[in-house]
Amino acid sequence: MPRPSDRTLLQLSGWAMVTFAALFVGFVFHLLVFSNLAEHRSQEVLHSRFRNQLALGTAPIGQVDAKGTLLPMGAPVALVSIPALGITDTVVEGTTGSTLLAGPGHRRDTPLPGQQGVSVLYGRQAGYGGPFSGLESLKVGSTIVTTTGQGTATYRVVDVRYAGTHAPALASATAGRLTLVSSAGVPFSSGTVVRVDADLVGKAFPTPQPVLRLGSVSAAEEPMASDPSGWMPLLLWGELAIAVTVAIILALRRWGTWQTWIVGLCVALLVGTQLAEQIVIVLPNLY
Repeated sequence: MPRPSDRTLLQLSGWAMVTFAALFVGFVFHLLVFSNLAEHRSQEVLHSRFRNQLALGTAPIGQVDAKGTLLPMGAPVALVSIPALGITDTVVEGTTGSTLLAGPGHRRDTPLPGQQGVSVLYGRQAGYGGPFSGLESLKVGSTIVTTTGQGTATYRVVDVRYAGTHAPALASATAGRLTLVSSAGVPFSSGTVVRVDADLVGKAFPTPQPVLRLGSVSAAEEPMASDPSGWMPLLLWGELAIAVTVAIILALRRWGTWQTWIVGLCVALLVGTQLAEQIVIVLPNLY
């Protein structure tokens, strides 16, 4: 027979395991359900905002706004439609992990879609709606349509490539291309970057004078980069998760079993979902 102290230790261990299980369930629930709902809600707001800008003629056409200020990260800049993947999303400015929670992101040191040169868009493979899930399945000839403040542009896919493969040359200095970037393979575990190149059909829109030159963005905006802005919130939510675990164990001994679990598990699930968001932010931005 275990001694009373041994029974208490086993009981405490069991309670701690149940609490951490609730945190883990919250984490999984966030990735599979809540993150998709959050991205869908963000897309609704962004779509409405960008459509209004298009109607008023105030949608951005370059790296800066009408006052000459760099567009803020997360600002809507384009619409992208990929019929073969069933995607119609609003594209935001920036490609950091936190920015891509809202949908596909435009790499800030490249032209906007439809303009002369190579415009680059990043999109997550699985988390937060996985807007670019299955990107590697696109076939040569597939159509991609974009809309910006300058109008609508149609692209045809010319190549699907992976790391180490060079992009095909542009037809001319005034031609336009759209490159979509995501990850391929097992979600949240693969480091394989996939790029889809699509050439513009017809004449490209003029490209305003750039403020950010190619290669001048931060390291957090590169493919498969981690967003350092998520580390401090991750630490704080991690500390809160430990505090919740300790609080539940103490409450079980002093308050009561059912009362504690009714309140404690709800709190643990909530903390788990918030912890999951910060983990996604510090993971590679294309996951």
